[in-house]
Amino acid sequence: MGFYDLTKKEREKLAREVSDAIRLDLIENKSDKLRAFASDTDTYIRKNAYLTVGRIYRDSQDQREAILEALDKLSKDNDEKVRQTVAYALGEIGKVDAEIITSMLEQALYDDHYSVRNAVIGSLKQMSEKNPKPTLEFAKRFLHHPDPKIRREIIHGVELRGRTHPEDILPLLAELQNDPDRMIRETIIHVLGQISYKKGCLEKVIDDLSNWNNKELVEKALNEIIDVHKRYERFSDKSTEEAKVYIEQKMGGKL
Repeated sequence: MGFYDLTKKEREKLAREVSDAIRLDLIENKSDKLRAFASDTDTYIRKNAYLTVGRIYRDSQDQREAILEALDKLSKDNDEKVRQTVAYALGEIGKVDAEIITSMLEQALYDDHYSVRNAVIGSLKQMSEKNPKPTLEFAKRFLHHPDPKIRREIIHGVELRGRTHPEDILPLLAELQNDPDRMIRETIIHVLGQISYKKGCLEKVIDDLSNWNNKELVEKALNEIIDVHKRYERFSDKSTEEAKVYIEQKMGGKL
């Protein structure tokens, strides 16, 4: 029976049990219970585990060293589900204390398993939204990494910050606008669309794009921005038509 097969009351009880077991584990300088939850086949049990780790780290300073030691040990586990849970837990910690976990996060960035690398993307998204300065500094270190997979993960990882503060990530995207890898360029186009539709964001994105030199990418990005406004029209600051008119006025020419 999975986590969401339980009643709400049963889920709350299980979440408390997970939290209490992990807290006791850490007090005793163990990681057995944490590993058991981190390797569970149920995604929601694993999520409860890493959210609990983040909560304990934030609330209990005397537990922080034990948490970091446990995560360091589990980051080398043979089970990719455990390493994935660790990567998400690092993101929870990184929301408040990014510098302390960057070396472990970098290790996860190079993991052989895609699920662990995807967890790093998710963690970077959360960290860039809640704790942008050190997270973006971390991201900049990998912008020109020789492995395009790493570059792509980094671009995806800063997307959430861009949805509220596009000016913070536009310089990073611009730096890779002529990347030789097609997937990188397509990811940039995707992110430009995602950071364009909230209030005040389209103006910043278009102003920046007017200075880019990769005109082919810019043209594709403008079409993606219009398409995003169409798909997310209920949540967009401007209607599709308003966005289209604004872009044509600022960039010149018809879309």
